[in-house]
Amino acid sequence: MKTASFDIVFSPHRVGLKAVVHGEGTLENTLAYWRAIKAELAQRPSPALLLIDEMSGEPLSAEHWRLLVEAMKGSALDQVRIAHVKPQGLQQIEYCEIFAMEAGMRTRVFANEAEAVLWLRHGLS
Repeated sequence: MKTASFDIVFSPHRVGLKAVVHGEGTLENTLAYWRAIKAELAQRPSPALLLIDEMSGEPLSAEHWRLLVEAMKGSALDQVRIAHVKPQGLQQIEYCEIFAMEAGMRTRVFANEAEAVLWLRHGLS
């Protein structure tokens, strides 16, 4: 297994917590940055997460997204409204939204940050 290598920056946002992540879009990196998000939310509780995902490379497969959701369900993320923005294109991330919704998480994926913020502020669960 490769060592995770990514950069993540957290900041407050009017909707809650904002995280911007860069790096190679591997399963290992994706799992690692979600663990970092969970740790940040434990220190800085928030009702909503605006994630700007600028990971690059080959998109994760549907199976990888399923594994990610399985690893994250039952955690504090279940209590957070999550908008996952992929400004470089959705790249099969819709599987993550489907699996997360099936697991009872309140999450949506977007290609546009403005739409994500609108959903976090006003959208239906």
